[in-house]
Amino acid sequence: MARSFREHHFPGVGTDEWTDWHWQLHNAFRSRDQLARVMTLTPDEWAAFEMAKRPFPVSVPPYYMGLIDQENPDDPLRKTVIPRPQEHLSGPGEHWDPLGEDAHSPTRRIVHTYPHKVLFLVTDFCATYCRYCTRARVVGSGKLQTDASEWNEGLAYIEANQEIRDVLISGGDPLTLSDGRLEGLLSRLSAIPHVELVRIGTKLPAVLPQRVTPALTAILRNHGPVWISAHFTHPSELTDEVAEACNRLADAGIPVISQTVLLKGINDYSETLKALFEGLLRLRVRPYYLHQCDPIVGSAQFRTPVSTGQSIISELHGRTTGFAIPMYMIDAPGGGGKVPVSASAIQGREGDDLLLRNYEGAEYRYHDPL
Repeated sequence: MARSFREHHFPGVGTDEWTDWHWQLHNAFRSRDQLARVMTLTPDEWAAFEMAKRPFPVSVPPYYMGLIDQENPDDPLRKTVIPRPQEHLSGPGEHWDPLGEDAHSPTRRIVHTYPHKVLFLVTDFCATYCRYCTRARVVGSGKLQTDASEWNEGLAYIEANQEIRDVLISGGDPLTLSDGRLEGLLSRLSAIPHVELVRIGTKLPAVLPQRVTPALTAILRNHGPVWISAHFTHPSELTDEVAEACNRLADAGIPVISQTVLLKGINDYSETLKALFEGLLRLRVRPYYLHQCDPIVGSAQFRTPVSTGQSIISELHGRTTGFAIPMYMIDAPGGGGKVPVSASAIQGREGDDLLLRNYEGAEYRYHDPL
């Protein structure tokens, strides 16, 4: 599908341009009229652009658009990147800052929820804007541009707090930064003695794998240990281009883990997630977290009951390798941090025995005297 999309809509574009991540960003579909030239918008999708209550941008690089069925409104990837009116509705328990990040920000770019690690927001720009984004209040707004003085403030905070050993660089998407800006940032972080680990949260390996160039992997390798925490949503993202990008990172010794958000009608099926997680393992990417969708305003269309995630994890156990099963997590509203959630295998106790339930539903006893 991706090849036919390119041939139909970009017939004069050569391979050098198509595989250039700068070209992909420059030619991303950002307006309703641009989208309408390549896909049949539904009345709901058309109307969503008239609703200005949530000035949340749209951006779909040509490569990623080629993975979407332009004639199918229920295409899984399409529902994650094309706006619909439901994202303007506010439901019970929903907030613009559901994780209380603003309340845990000692400086404008730092979120410090856990004692030993911080979130460092270095940009608000993304290659594509997921409609369920927990940071929709700020991404794409221009409020977190790559301003050196604000980076300096964040770096100074990290340097002054010696209990911080783990820095997660996020935004926005840090891999949209130029090689030079990214190398400068990593260089300054690696010079802080107590920072032992740097992670980069990014969607680009899935949505813009062309960004993972030999030059980028060299930068990441030279300023390690750097881990990539990549956001994958659906098995249809696992293309040859993504395989090349993930293998390039792995070959350079850069660990890659994945985080997936559980989304209603998109990936909330055990077979879908099994295909995604097993596919990621084949690319040497370790499925790490399955997130319950955060209660951002307008996210009800995406949120499943927690019991759905519990059932999926239970179904995966015993039906795939353990490495393919991520931890199912809820980010506690208000800044409580990530809380693991699972269907308990411990059914109770009889005397000195624990009663266990396995993946088939059978019960077993484990002698465990108090």
